[in-house]
Order: sequence, then C-alpha cells, then structure tokens
Amino acid sequence: MTAVPQVAGPPESGGADADPPTTTAAGERPAPRIDLGLSGRTILITGGARGVGAGIATVLAELGATPVICARRPPDTGGAGHPDFFPCDVRDEDAVSGLIGAIVDKYGKLDGVVNNAGGSPFALAADASASFTTKIIALNLVAPLIVARAAHAVMVNQPEGGAIVNISSVSGHRPSPGTAAYGAAKAGVDSATTALAVEWAPAVRINSIVAGAIQTELSHLHYGDQAGIDAVAATIPMGRLALPSDIGYAVAFLLSPLSSFITGSTLTIHGGGERPAFLSAATAGNQV
Repeated sequence: MTAVPQVAGPPESGGADADPPTTTAAGERPAPRIDLGLSGRTILITGGARGVGAGIATVLAELGATPVICARRPPDTGGAGHPDFFPCDVRDEDAVSGLIGAIVDKYGKLDGVVNNAGGSPFALAADASASFTTKIIALNLVAPLIVARAAHAVMVNQPEGGAIVNISSVSGHRPSPGTAAYGAAKAGVDSATTALAVEWAPAVRINSIVAGAIQTELSHLHYGDQAGIDAVAATIPMGRLALPSDIGYAVAFLLSPLSSFITGSTLTIHGGGERPAFLSAATAGNQV
C-alpha cells in the first residue's frame, strides 16, 4: 500500500527536523514543504539534459525522486559520465528499448516517465517539405508513443504499476502559424493520452500537461531579445512566462500518489492563456 504523503510543519514549529526550504535551480522560489510520496522513485525524463526537462529533473530530485535523464547530447554539466544520464534518440524504437532495459537493470524498476523531448524550428507550412514535416511528427508524436509503449511493458508487471506524463503544448489547441506540424503533433499527443489511459488502466496512469510559453535558456530563439521576451510576457494574464519549475511541480503531482485517480486528463499551465487580440483592437473602451 502506498504511504500517505505528509506535509511538513512550518519552520517556526521548531525541532531538529525542521530543515530550511530549498530553492529551484533558477532560484526564484522555495520548494514546497510537502512529501508527495516520490522518495526513491525512479523517473525517466526524455530531453532532460537542458531547458524544461532539466527543470523537471531538478524539481523531482528535490522531492526525493531519482531522476534519470536521456537525450541525444549529454547535459552541459556532468558530461556523458553523469550517473543518471543515458544517451538515446527517442525516435529510434530499438534505442528506446535498450534505454528502458538499461534503466531497469541499473535501478531495478521504472516508476514514472516524463515525455518531454520535442520541439520545432519555425517554418511556414507552404515552405516545409514532406521530409521536414515527417521529422517533426516523428519527434513530437511518434517518439512519445514509442517511449510510453516501452515503459508500459515494464510498469504493467510492477506491483505499483507506474505513471506517465506527456508534455504537450497550447500549440495543439490554438492556431500555430510557423509550427503547424508541431501543433498537429501535440494535439495528437493529447488525443493519444486519453486513449492510452483507457487501454492501460488501472496499472499505468497517463496524463498530459498542456504548456504555454516557458522561459528557458533558449527563449531567445523563439521570442528574440529580452525586450521580445518581456513583450510576450505582457500578453499573458499572469504577467510572465512559466518557469521550468512551474511545469516540474505539476509533473511531480501527476506522478505522485496524490493523483492516483487521475488518468487520461490534460492539465493546462499557461498563466491564463493569451490576451485576445480583439481587446486591443476594439474601440469600445472595455479594457481588461
């Protein structure tokens, strides 16, 4: 039986066990003082060497889990010798099978998976070749299905099963000019999440996080200089881009026993969405 997660007392409650709160890798806010029941759980994060994936891995480590990251290139710190890094091209079914096998051989189990690897350069649909489109779909839709299938084969035979979280995007739920194939792939991920939840319950839970704009070390590639990033942030009701840790804490919840009855769901994390363009264009004086 899974232990009930416990909330730690506030610092002023005293006692030798009252540790000070830690901070995320970005240092913006203290980690939550709550035990989500992730201690000792082995969790694979694809594309976990940098960006959002690295932020997710940091949060999971802070909460007591054992994050295992994979990517085609090693993280900037730690190099190929990082004990929890496995090189892998998640588009390659044989490579993924070997990755899952290696993780189970080393850690004895696989409790969770975060399908985070993905992305797309800007390319207008009229200019994108069939080969380009196929590659985008392979990375953002086919690869998560390959990883999920390989993980399921292990999790379904474990006493406590397992949990999978797919990192999707608002691009799959609104127009995505310049990244049409990416948006279509993410919509496919969300659809597949609901189907797999039905097929794989109750042993394996699978959910999707629909993420909005996220600030990482690569933000300039999407939004330009700091002025561009600030301008994008101003269109979001919360007044900022998401941090990788914002996604990480949501992932942690969906992987934890606290969400044991949640499967086939999508959790949208976009700071309230995007301010509708008509509000700025309208002349009625109804400002929000």
